[in-house]
Amino acid sequence: MVVKGDVPQVRTTNPNQRVKYIRSLDKIPNIPPEDRAILEQVAEKFVFRANDYYLGLINWDDPHDPIKQLIIPRKEELNDWGQLDASNEQAVTVAHGVQHKYQDTVLLLCNEVCGAYCRYCFRKRLFMDENDEVTNDVSAGLAYIRENPQVSNVLLTGGDPLLMSTRRLTEIIGALREIPHVRIIRIGSKMPAFDPWRVLRDEELQRTFRQYSTPEKRIYIMAHFDHPRELTEPAMEGIACYLANGLICVNQCPLIKGINDDPDILAEMYETLSHIGCPPYYLFQGRPTEGNEAYEVPLVRGWQIFNEALRHGSGLARRARFAMSHETGKVEVLAVDDRHIYTRYHRAKYEHLRGRFMVFKRDDNAFWLDQLEPADDFDVLPLGA
Repeated sequence: MVVKGDVPQVRTTNPNQRVKYIRSLDKIPNIPPEDRAILEQVAEKFVFRANDYYLGLINWDDPHDPIKQLIIPRKEELNDWGQLDASNEQAVTVAHGVQHKYQDTVLLLCNEVCGAYCRYCFRKRLFMDENDEVTNDVSAGLAYIRENPQVSNVLLTGGDPLLMSTRRLTEIIGALREIPHVRIIRIGSKMPAFDPWRVLRDEELQRTFRQYSTPEKRIYIMAHFDHPRELTEPAMEGIACYLANGLICVNQCPLIKGINDDPDILAEMYETLSHIGCPPYYLFQGRPTEGNEAYEVPLVRGWQIFNEALRHGSGLARRARFAMSHETGKVEVLAVDDRHIYTRYHRAKYEHLRGRFMVFKRDDNAFWLDQLEPADDFDVLPLGA
């Protein structure tokens, strides 16, 4: 890193590079003609979008390439399996584009577009033609936050907020900074992986971050790296740029079959993330979302992968929590033995569940909380209100 005046600058071979977005499978010659027809049917239901930079990370000679599985449609997405709103986010929607599940945190769904569409996305419903959950007008959300002084954290999400114009993003962040009780602003984004130059080439965005991420009230980038192959030199330069302009970076991602369900892969990614200043935060159990059957990992197997991955690297590479983002809260998986699965509410929607410890019978085929049966000698409280 070099310093130009009082503004930190990150070295990059081409800071002004722009990615080219691709919205049609016809533009990808590497897809075999015999596969194209069925994959186009998938893309009609669950939209496809990628860019030339990210597609360039794929090894097309490897039929099991993890980046390919992450971004290219699969015929299994048409299987009759799961629910579009697997965590019932509609139940915590308090206004158009506004979710309030935990007392101190509000989500603003402020953009309905992503840099590319992960095939395992738990909010793929947002990108379907008939969906209108997202709103570009966040005035109702801002009013709601002003009226609820217990809200200290606001998460900008969607879609990807970093796909919005810098002017619009600056307006939203500036408006939130005028609300005294909002201490933390979080930006949930996969752009650090999909397009590192979004921040590297945009000095106006960098100024916004420096202005509004202060020592007393920080902005966090909730990055979304799923595989170590995404941690390219430009991606690492992008993380350095976020850090140099006052943001705090952490990473969260789901456990995904065929992509990162390998303890060595997960450990490598966690270690690299800790080296570059973007340590792991959550590893999520995949939600039972419609179309996502092929990406699901059973819960016990997921714990085993996660636990083995945490045997490697420094303490900063081991800070992640393995959790289910259930309708009732974030249920952390603490341990698994021959008979039981041990869990605890890390965050809870209802007060009576906060910090609640729960023991379930071990079930190697279960992949979600609702499929688990309480241990014989353990009384699990009702999960509803």
